[in-house]
Amino acid sequence: MATQLTEHFTLEEMCKSDTAVRKGIDNLTSDEKIISYLRSVCAHILEPVRENFDIPFAPTSGYRCSALNATVNGSPRSQHCKGQAADIEIAGVDNFVLAEWIEANCTYDQLILEYYKSGEPSSGWVHVSYIQPEVGQNRKDSITFDGNTYQAGLIK
Repeated sequence: MATQLTEHFTLEEMCKSDTAVRKGIDNLTSDEKIISYLRSVCAHILEPVRENFDIPFAPTSGYRCSALNATVNGSPRSQHCKGQAADIEIAGVDNFVLAEWIEANCTYDQLILEYYKSGEPSSGWVHVSYIQPEVGQNRKDSITFDGNTYQAGLIK
């Protein structure tokens, strides 16, 4: 039985990883602090996005245990490892439009438009993180990463 974090998102989909399955890595967490952080990402970012666009979606990446993070060459400081981040795409929604909507309407720590190519609406993905107020301040830091360089702001 799935563990509901919020109305539309479960713990299992926030921990799902095809790479973890292929490599035999157990990525499902039972750490209550991480589950609490994942619930916050869902409540403050994913649920508002789903409500606005009215299209069901699942994150392409959520929580990553340290073994999985190392396997995908993630940063050791990645907020995915703390349960504070998700990578998302929504079928039929331009990733730049998605990132702009989050920037204008959500409280977030980091918002990164990754590997987006102008004129290719489904290229790349949107990375977004959220920090609970008792843990720290959300920076509202918007960034574009083209695969080589990070640039401040969302760049089309």
